Amino acid sequence: MLHRSYFFCMPIFLILLLALPACSPKKKEKSKSIPQALVVIAVARYQDVPIEIKTFGTMEASESVTIKPMLSGELTTVAFREGEDVKEGALLFEIDPRPYQAALNKAESSLARNRVIMKNARKDYERYLQLAKEGLVSQEQAEGYRTRAETAAADFAADQAGVENARTQLSYCTITAPISGRLGALAVDQGNVVKANETPLVTINKLIPIRATFTIPEQSLSLVQQRLAAGPMTVAAEVPGTAGFSEKGLVSFLDNAVDPTTGTIRLKGQFANEQKRLWPGQFVTLSLLLEVREQAVVVPSQAVQTGQSGQFVFVVKADKTAEVRPVVPGPDYKAITVIDSGLQVGEQVVIDGQMRVVPGSKVEIKTAKKLEPEAGKRSAEAITPAPVATPEVTAGR
Repeated sequence: MLHRSYFFCMPIFLILLLALPACSPKKKEKSKSIPQALVVIAVARYQDVPIEIKTFGTMEASESVTIKPMLSGELTTVAFREGEDVKEGALLFEIDPRPYQAALNKAESSLARNRVIMKNARKDYERYLQLAKEGLVSQEQAEGYRTRAETAAADFAADQAGVENARTQLSYCTITAPISGRLGALAVDQGNVVKANETPLVTINKLIPIRATFTIPEQSLSLVQQRLAAGPMTVAAEVPGTAGFSEKGLVSFLDNAVDPTTGTIRLKGQFANEQKRLWPGQFVTLSLLLEVREQAVVVPSQAVQTGQSGQFVFVVKADKTAEVRPVVPGPDYKAITVIDSGLQVGEQVVIDGQMRVVPGSKVEIKTAKKLEPEAGKRSAEAITPAPVATPEVTAGR
């Protein structure tokens, strides 16, 4: 006969046995899904890209003349205002002409006297020469009068030179502009006494046209020589701090030797400077156009990333998944980079949000940025780079 407590405990045991599996922990948890990265994309496209050498240089006047007096005296006239433009031949200064006019008058008087003496001496010689032929005077007497005539002729010639010199000295009292250009600061005021060939009065700089002098590394010399052999080489000047302003000119000079101390060679470029925006002594950024790479595949520069295996871009495919695509970048132009290989026109690349992209995962496109071509321009100046010690050919990454 079973004990009564057995029948009482059996239901409780069965209830606990059934409840045990429900209290055990789950062996499998649902895997967490990877969140989609929020990215900005751009579409690769064709564009003509200039290949340039970037460097820095200094503007200088195409002609520069420092005016100095050719003689000493009091500065009686200043016929211009500082900083104005002058034409060639315009009056600039006058020096007191009275001492030099007096010297000219004296020289002319001496010339007139010696002219009379020379004529009389010549007539005497001719008369005595005839008398010597007739035997009325000796030959020695005739030769003496010949010597007097030649001496008088020499004195007359010397006086002619003296008159010409005095006339030239007097002309130096009037100082005119030897070239057209812009006048600088007046160094000596009216009323001061100036000294010949020592006192600078003013400087004239010719601004139209104007030149830039600059250097390039000797490694770029062969590229420049090849370009110059093909025809005139374009150079563009941009003044720091003047956004949007650029002046185009031509390379006008290539030095005949490389500086061994710096490893650079000097060049000059000439600019029309019709607006007079370029100024002597001004520091400028220069771009020498080597060639234009036509119909190159370009993407925004921020799309190109650098990894352990080289450079790459994230390509967003049609199903909105991100793919790592190795690329070979070419030259940079403004905010874009040429892709020599690895990318096709029309493919979408990530330009912002790369840090959140997981290769092979889906992405969420925030906005699409299009590269708009510049109308009517096949080439233009590149973005001004941070200053470097020596210029470099614009190259890929």
